[in-house]
Amino acid sequence: MADVLSWLRSFWPAPLMASRRERALSCVGALLALLCTEWIGRQALGAASPWFVAPMGASAVLLFAVPSSPLAQPWPVLGGNLVAALVGVACARTIADPGMAASIAVALSIGLMFPLRCLHPPGGAVAITCVFGGAQVEALGYAFALWPVGLNSLCMLLIALAFNQGSRRRYPNRPQEDRRPHGTADPPPSERLGITPADLEAVLQARGEVLDIGSEDLEEILLAAERRAWRRRFGDIRCADVMSRDLVTIGPDAPLHEAWALLTRHDVRLLPVVDAVRRLVGVLSLHDFIVLRDPTFLLDGSVAGGARHRVAELMTREVVTVRPEQPVVDLVPLFSDSGRHYVPVVDAEGVVLGMVTQSDLVAALYRAGLEQGQPAAVRPLQ
Repeated sequence: MADVLSWLRSFWPAPLMASRRERALSCVGALLALLCTEWIGRQALGAASPWFVAPMGASAVLLFAVPSSPLAQPWPVLGGNLVAALVGVACARTIADPGMAASIAVALSIGLMFPLRCLHPPGGAVAITCVFGGAQVEALGYAFALWPVGLNSLCMLLIALAFNQGSRRRYPNRPQEDRRPHGTADPPPSERLGITPADLEAVLQARGEVLDIGSEDLEEILLAAERRAWRRRFGDIRCADVMSRDLVTIGPDAPLHEAWALLTRHDVRLLPVVDAVRRLVGVLSLHDFIVLRDPTFLLDGSVAGGARHRVAELMTREVVTVRPEQPVVDLVPLFSDSGRHYVPVVDAEGVVLGMVTQSDLVAALYRAGLEQGQPAAVRPLQ
C-alpha cells in the first residue's frame, strides 16, 4: 500500500521555482511574440485559413517561460521548426493515410533533430500541422516551411532576443569563456578539486538522457550550492572582516612617476585610483606599467623629451569590486580562476573602503578551518 501511495504521489508536480517577475515576463513576452506571428500568418494564408500556426504557442512557452532551456535556444527554435515542416510536407505528399503520415512525420523529425542539434518539442506539432493543415497548407507545399513557419519562427526568435536581453535575462546561453588566464593546459584551480566539468560530462553521458538544462547551467548551480554549503559550515566571514583598510591610493591626475614611486616605496602591486571624495575610478598596477604601457614610457613614468604622463592615461577603468557585507567565499572564483590578486571593497556609492588580497583570503579560510575543528566550548568569541 505504501508503494502505491508513493507511486501516486509521484504524479503530483513539484513547485516551479520562478519569481513573480519571471512569471510576469513570461506572459508579456509570449503575448507580444504571438501577436506578431498572428499578423504574419494572416498575411501569408488569409483570414479563411489556418494562418495562426498553433505550434508557435508552444515555442513561445519555451522562449519566454524557460529561455535558459537548451530546447529554447536560437538554432533549435529555427532549425527544429524548419526541419519538422519540411518532413511534415514530404510525409503528407507521399503517405496516403493521414494518421500514418503524421506519426511518421513526427518520428522522422525527432530522428533528424538529434544529429542536427535542433531538438525543439513544438517541431512535432509543426509536423502534424503540415499533415492536417488542409487545402491551403497543401497548396503552399514546401513553401509552407518558409512562409509562414520559418518566418514566424524567425520573428518570434528576434522578439525573444530583444525582450530577454532588455529584461536582463541571459539569452541566448553563451559558452563559458576559457578560465585559464595564463594560457596553459592546466585546468583552473577551482576545477582541480571537487566537481569538475569532466565529472559532470561523464555522469550525463552515463545517464544517456536529454535533460532540459544545459551542462554549463547545471555546473553553475552545483558550484553555487557548494558555496552555500561552505557558508553554512564555516559561517559568513565578510569581506569587511578581512580587508585592509589603510590603503595607499592615488588620483587620476597625478603624474605616473609619483604612482611608480608609491608602488615601489610601499611594496604593493596595485594602487586604487580615486577622485576627490575617494570614489573608485580605476586601478593602476605593476602589470599596467610593465606590460600595457606605451613602449616610450620609462618605468618612472617619463618619456623621451621629458614629458610626463598622468595616471588616467594608463590605469584600468573597468574594475571588479565587492561590497563589505559580501561573504569571502564569493571571492574564491574571482581569485582562483581569473588570475586576480587584489579586489577593492567599495560601498554603494563606489567609495573605496578597503582591499582584499589572495593572502587575506587564504588566511581567512585557514582561520575558519581551525575554528571549525575546535570544540564549541573553546572556540574563540567573534
